[in-house]
Amino acid sequence: MKLVYLEEAAQDIAWFRYYYRSVFPEGSAKARAHLKAIQQTLAANPYAGHPSEIRPDLRELSIPRTPFTLIYRVTQTQIEVLRLWDDRQGGGF
Repeated sequence: MKLVYLEEAAQDIAWFRYYYRSVFPEGSAKARAHLKAIQQTLAANPYAGHPSEIRPDLRELSIPRTPFTLIYRVTQTQIEVLRLWDDRQGGGF
């Protein structure tokens, strides 16, 4: 299934890139590899994540060995990523 990032995720993607480029560059290659692997897993199995406790229409899938989680919903035609949430922000998305 096709995986698309919605406009709402643009700032999150920018933060992910900034964080691994400027704050934690030694983890950059592994973080990108983990994100790519999760994207492939999700495209093959859209329900791999668990239902969100905050919004029942959304699902969450943690990116291994990073503080980030994909917040997404599954439609009939695609997987829509709403947020690339930094879990250290606390609270809801």
